[in-house]
Amino acid sequence: MDRITRKELKTDPFATEVQHTLEYVTGHRSQFIRYGTIVAGVAVLAAAGWFYVQHQHTVRQQKLAEVFRISDANVGPSQSQYLLSYPTEDAKDQALVKALTDLAQSSGTEEGTIGQFMLAVHAADKGKPAEAERRLREVVDSGKGPYVSLAAVQLARIYGSEGKVADARALLQPIIDKPTVFVSKEQAQLALAKALAQTKPDEARKILDGLRGSQRPIISQTAIAQEAELAQK
Repeated sequence: MDRITRKELKTDPFATEVQHTLEYVTGHRSQFIRYGTIVAGVAVLAAAGWFYVQHQHTVRQQKLAEVFRISDANVGPSQSQYLLSYPTEDAKDQALVKALTDLAQSSGTEEGTIGQFMLAVHAADKGKPAEAERRLREVVDSGKGPYVSLAAVQLARIYGSEGKVADARALLQPIIDKPTVFVSKEQAQLALAKALAQTKPDEARKILDGLRGSQRPIISQTAIAQEAELAQK
């Protein structure tokens, strides 16, 4: 509310309104005290909730930092007390999965989404496609943040390889319409063309033709390479 001037204070309507307010407060003093106490209590709870949320965010960030610390760790004899090392690749892998699983339990948060996405990638690397698909689906359905778009692209590739073209398109079209910080429109189009290659090669070729002239070399080169694959089928 704007600051009230002395001139406004002298006007009869305003003075009358103030008087009415004062009389009402005086006549209902006990109620105002009671409700004022409630409001104060709510404010305290809100402040406590805010600090709790901030604390939880800090905890999640620390867990995420630990994930990257393990991921960057050396395998073999320790070379420095300041660098994390594991005796074997298997020991490092177990530690990473444990840290990621702990992080992924923070569902509905960006950090939890990252943990779930990285577990999906890890499962794919270990030759566990069913687990990878399940985790990617969970990220897409309930994840938060830009990693959701990365999961959508990966899941669409799986669906494309399984012949589930409609499912792949449903994942990619929203990204084509509204790209994210991690996935551009062109990247989503390339993924869609890949998914369409088996059952709808003409539609895939049309998409790729539109990307051949992209000013981004990686996009144009990938489009040309995918077109070459189509020609061999």
